[in-house]
Amino acid sequence: MKIVVLDGYAANPGDLSWDELKAMGECTIYDRTSPEQVLERAAGAEVLLTNKVAITAEGLKALGECTIYDRTAPEKVLERATGAEAILTNKVVITAEHIAALPQLKYIGVLATGYNIIDIDAARARGIIVTNIPAYSTPSVGQMVFAHILNITQQVQHHSEEVHKGRWTNSPDFCFWDTPLIELLGKKIGLIGLGQTGYNTARIAIGFGMKVWAYTSKSRLQLPPEIKKMELDQIFRECDIVSLHCPLTEQTRELVNAHRLSLMKPTAILINTGRGPLVNEQDLADALNNKKIYAAGVDVLSTEPPRADNPLLTARNCYITPHIAWATTAARERLMGIMLENLKGYVAGKPVNNVAK
Repeated sequence: MKIVVLDGYAANPGDLSWDELKAMGECTIYDRTSPEQVLERAAGAEVLLTNKVAITAEGLKALGECTIYDRTAPEKVLERATGAEAILTNKVVITAEHIAALPQLKYIGVLATGYNIIDIDAARARGIIVTNIPAYSTPSVGQMVFAHILNITQQVQHHSEEVHKGRWTNSPDFCFWDTPLIELLGKKIGLIGLGQTGYNTARIAIGFGMKVWAYTSKSRLQLPPEIKKMELDQIFRECDIVSLHCPLTEQTRELVNAHRLSLMKPTAILINTGRGPLVNEQDLADALNNKKIYAAGVDVLSTEPPRADNPLLTARNCYITPHIAWATTAARERLMGIMLENLKGYVAGKPVNNVAK
């Protein structure tokens, strides 16, 4: 097995040993690799390790004949995928009908953690390998959760806008604020789901001195003492902030609905960086407009881009970002690296991250 390390110096400037890696096969380690040297150094490699060296579309093309489309409309899927052995998709849906019409298809690489865009049962029945990109955006999603929480509790956006309008310049005092400013210390945050993003969010919350509750399939014995396992309705009833981190399934679709919103405190905040359909958007808009809850911060909606009549676009105290929690530069670099390793695993007959087993 040929192994190439493109930029080993940052991780190991010489004080650690590469011996275990070298024992796995032919191994070449470069301290640093400039963009123009990537293809030359990666040529023939079965395993490519990188820290900050970006793997571009050109790097992907080096694995075989490769066609890259910026976007693909549903009616173009079959035309563009015909004859392909492997296809990569982010948001383009691959249905059972597509799979049946693509006899040469053997591999589908989903460029995201969630893979509900693929008919997994149809792929599994055909023996098609389907891979996802696990955990690449975990730190970035936790960061976005707290970007929304801090914007709501400190009203950062609002006060910045008011300063630029001249209100601070014209203030008789050295400071001003015209909304409640909320301290997080001692507040209860309820996490719906405690996978990697939920757990990372819990760690950040603990750093703010918050009390962390979680609705999770994990047993109490599996949880650290700082995280308390609670029932779902209890979290909605008692927590100051509820943050969604569960996958979208038929059981979790519209998990946040009029009933659960009615349980929440009028001072409570809802955060959704998970999946848009976890929330009944009309019910959430009603709860916000009727002051049943204080605010919501969402990075995802039921349809994306949203329809012009989406009720959350005009709801009171609803802060919306355009599905960018995953999109930091670091997270996208990790995504591209894992994507390439997934594809290499398939080519080598040793698939990894296969969700269609």
